[in-house]
Amino acid sequence: MSDRTAQKRRGQLTGRHLGAHAVLLVGGVVMVSPFIYQLLATFMTNGQITSVPPTLWPTQWNLDNYIGVFTQVPFLRQMLNTVIITVLTTVATLILCALGGYAFARMRFFAKGPLFAVVLSMLMVPGTLLLIPQYQTVQSLGWLNSFAGIVVPGLVNAFGIFMMRQFFLGLPKELEEAARLDGANPGQVFWQVMLPLARPGLSALAILTALASWSSLLWPLVIVNSQDMMPLAVGLASFTGEHGSEYPSMLAAALMAMLPIMILFLVMQRRVIEGIAFSGLKG
Repeated sequence: MSDRTAQKRRGQLTGRHLGAHAVLLVGGVVMVSPFIYQLLATFMTNGQITSVPPTLWPTQWNLDNYIGVFTQVPFLRQMLNTVIITVLTTVATLILCALGGYAFARMRFFAKGPLFAVVLSMLMVPGTLLLIPQYQTVQSLGWLNSFAGIVVPGLVNAFGIFMMRQFFLGLPKELEEAARLDGANPGQVFWQVMLPLARPGLSALAILTALASWSSLLWPLVIVNSQDMMPLAVGLASFTGEHGSEYPSMLAAALMAMLPIMILFLVMQRRVIEGIAFSGLKG
């Protein structure tokens, strides 16, 4: 009787697993379908994409749309601009947010609680609300149409400080105490002991910051007026003209712009999940 019960339970678990895998498979197909259509549409003409009913398969395969990307806009220059902006933003954000998160997690100073509450309150402020004062500040500094104007306003973000604070709270205090007993000063404790242990959190924050910086559109669109200084997100907007849009070239450019950051995410996705999960262990 016990064997029959065990077999019945195993059969129920197998059925549940098959049902769960079927649901996940359907969800995966639904999520991947737009990307597959985007890839196919890069080989179509503008008339095929805008036809009714829509064309799902290109009638003739050619690379004209990919070639057109490089002739219509300085794509390689804009790709380089995007890489520079993303690297500068990510590196500076990691350093500053790690310092801020460690200070709020481990150090004691006046008005620590109220200051952290102010940092958290910034998460509720819409970014568009700060657009005009940030523009006026950048303009007064002479940073319009420059990397400094694009990068500096977004170097520190409240989410990054909060995330790193949560991560440092999850690390054992005994490590700091042991380092101090060995004669390490606060700077050495942070840079040589705590920061290396925070690699999972830093990896998660790095990929999230890189994704946001790579796809940033509104702020660069406001302060950049030269094609040679535009990042890719702004450059893609130039495919929309007064009399219509070049959808095949736009999709081809978007696909090429998406590949580097997608590869980065696929390579680092495990570290991202580990970092975010570990950061939420303690409040």
